[in-house]
Amino acid sequence: MSGAGSVDAGQLGWLVTVFVGVLGLLVGSFLNVVAWRVPRGESIVSPPSACPSCGHQVRARDNVPVVSWLLLRGRCRDCGAPISGRYPLVEAITGVLFVLVLWKFGLSIDFVAFAYLAALGVVLTSIDLSVHRLPNVLVLPAYGVLGVLFVAASAVAGDWWPLARAAIGGVVLFAFYFAAALVYPGGMGFGDVKLAGVIGMALGWLGWGELVVGSFAAFLLGGVAGVVLMLARRADRRSGIPFGPWMVGGAAVGVAWGAPLWDAYTGTWA
Repeated sequence: MSGAGSVDAGQLGWLVTVFVGVLGLLVGSFLNVVAWRVPRGESIVSPPSACPSCGHQVRARDNVPVVSWLLLRGRCRDCGAPISGRYPLVEAITGVLFVLVLWKFGLSIDFVAFAYLAALGVVLTSIDLSVHRLPNVLVLPAYGVLGVLFVAASAVAGDWWPLARAAIGGVVLFAFYFAAALVYPGGMGFGDVKLAGVIGMALGWLGWGELVVGSFAAFLLGGVAGVVLMLARRADRRSGIPFGPWMVGGAAVGVAWGAPLWDAYTGTWA
């Protein structure tokens, strides 16, 4: 489904694209704070960011996304402790994703919804890889945020079927993951179940093809990753591998290529 009331991104010019990219970088910088503090139960508002090694507050000039890390050569200005490369990586990925979402949806309510989903996916991936958790404080509000945005988009377009399809997608994927968690609790956590409902809503909003492809891609990506880790002897069949990142990756595949892949698949049976 094209964005309700959208403006063709090709007509926006590079100025808007650059603005959205910079916005993504700034959001990515904030996501680093969220990813560090939320699992620890700390406020994401205060105190200001500081070096975890020496405690010195990060200066404004050292808090420019990606650029500051490069200029500091990945080390704290005060104590020289290394700064993880995950910080600029999260910022850069978020900036790129914001631009890609803009190119797909143009300036529209859909852009806001899927830029939000991209940011949520980035921070949840970072947290799940670190502590194997998908915090409720981040996942549960997404139901309300996406719900409000999809209602607004349906109202603007005067088309309520995509909203109904989003609700169906959310319920179906939530139920599927819930059943999987009951059958195989060691391989599926209830954080994954809650995230599945959010992803089902988003993919269902776009179409059935996006929903099916995105859902399948999560298990395909997760399976491939598991095999690679076992071959590299970094995991075995009893290892707990976080599934949230592969759910996010599958959702990205569904958004980007779900419709053409589904059309190609169904076309082979026509």
